[in-house]
Amino acid sequence: MSPSNHFKFTKKYNLSIAMVQSSGSNISGAGDDNVPDLGRRQFMNLLTFGSITGVALGALYPVVKYFIPNTGGGGAAGVTAKDALGNDIVVSEFIAAHQPGDRTLAQGLKGDPTYIVVEGDSTLRNYGINAVCTHLGCVVPWNASENKFMCPCHGSQYDETGKVVRGPAPLSLALAKAQEQDDRLIFSQWTETDFRTGEKPYWA
Repeated sequence: MSPSNHFKFTKKYNLSIAMVQSSGSNISGAGDDNVPDLGRRQFMNLLTFGSITGVALGALYPVVKYFIPNTGGGGAAGVTAKDALGNDIVVSEFIAAHQPGDRTLAQGLKGDPTYIVVEGDSTLRNYGINAVCTHLGCVVPWNASENKFMCPCHGSQYDETGKVVRGPAPLSLALAKAQEQDDRLIFSQWTETDFRTGEKPYWA
């Protein structure tokens, strides 16, 4: 090979190597820029998922609370009976304002309307009578002239203790314990035998 040709070959060879090195460097750099950091991507995905989940749970919380109401107030400790305005019933004032034999609605366990009964000796009966009819859930008024609770919806009747005496209601009215504490009336769950039927209370 002549010196002239050798020089041309060497020049082309060196140029080719330089081009290959340059291309490789560009490809490598492009790869570094375009290939995402897997750890960072996973972190961002988790962060986004967590944010969306938190917002969704926050939005669902009041809905869940609506359909699953808090029943803590109706436990063994009981709840304070309240009047129609939502005020605590003060036993001494209540007795002074009512006559023996009166049956007055109050807010009882789980917010159910519950009758407070004034006894002949001007004390309160030791149980309240749930006013919700066991047929279809109407509130049953007290009929003093008939000495019965008489449902206006479908004609069910209950005696003065709430025992069913006429259908279509299948069961007696539920009971709640009623006890005085610090001049307040406390309703709590009745778990003993139903004295009207001699059976275990169906509502307990």
